[in-house]
Amino acid sequence: MIAPPEPPHPLVVHWLDRHLSAVSFVLHLVGIPLTILGVLLFPVYVYLVSFSIFVLALGLFLGGFALQFAGHYLEGTDPGEVIYFKRLFGLPYVEYPPGAGPFAQGVASNVPVGDRRPR
Repeated sequence: MIAPPEPPHPLVVHWLDRHLSAVSFVLHLVGIPLTILGVLLFPVYVYLVSFSIFVLALGLFLGGFALQFAGHYLEGTDPGEVIYFKRLFGLPYVEYPPGAGPFAQGVASNVPVGDRRPR
């Protein structure tokens, strides 16, 4: 017997609600793996003490973050890292794109996950 699929974790639903634009989604799709690869290459640099590997790791890390920040800029929202510090200092922030979020009409989180399509 095949078990029915589990509902997505609330963090996944929250992430999908915050990234509705297709351009932002693609930039994150490319930027997140680049950022992770840059982090994973850092121990290789430490082991080999290779300047070229350090530059590559740093470039991948910063380039991946830049792509993600570009996606948030195009969508008109603050990245999660920026939201954390703005909350910490009591500054206003934009978590959801205009017309989205838990208090918007036609909330995306009420739509089954299989029906979500980037706009």
